[in-house]
Amino acid sequence: MLNKEKTMEALSRMSDMFPDAAGELHSDSAFQLLIAVILSAQATDVSVNKATPALFADYPTAEALADAPIEDIIKKIKTIGLYRNKAKNIKACAQMLLDHFSGQVPKTREELIQLPGVGRKTANVVLGDAFGVPAIAVDTHVERVAKRLRICKLNASVTEVEANLMRKVPKELWVKTHHTLILFGRYHCTARSPKCTICPLLDLCQEGKDRLKAIQK
Repeated sequence: MLNKEKTMEALSRMSDMFPDAAGELHSDSAFQLLIAVILSAQATDVSVNKATPALFADYPTAEALADAPIEDIIKKIKTIGLYRNKAKNIKACAQMLLDHFSGQVPKTREELIQLPGVGRKTANVVLGDAFGVPAIAVDTHVERVAKRLRICKLNASVTEVEANLMRKVPKELWVKTHHTLILFGRYHCTARSPKCTICPLLDLCQEGKDRLKAIQK
């Protein structure tokens, strides 16, 4: 397991690779970010960014989306995975924002996770990116990188991965760390073909060392 010092060294090297790490979903408001993050579950940011311009052009606010015909929402997001269920969720989410939060996106995790389609990961992304609240959202990239580097145990749950990162990284760096880990996992330490042979973190990465040993045998 990497200690705090080694974890921060690993993150520093990742940050050198992705100095401008930030969210890649396109939005013009906290509401649009919330909807985009809901849509991004089990889908790529690229696919979401292709669908949301038409969706947000017609339904830019909670009021507009809540009133939208479900079939029109489905038509606009049909290129995204699980689009039927997501269409129901985002319409219901918009309605709940109107009914319980005066049409505004709430600023606490406890309130956010009450919304349809919103779990802890989505809530953490919205808190960090829309409101600057320190949070680390653990998606598949964050989990994979944290486990490969042994920042946490291989059998750690998603909440345990989050807790390990929060314990080892200063609070003011949580949001930046979240995005840095995502980009590192999305473009370098990929699921199927991680770039171990050219990785500047290889000396810190037990899995990378094991992979290269296996190749050399």
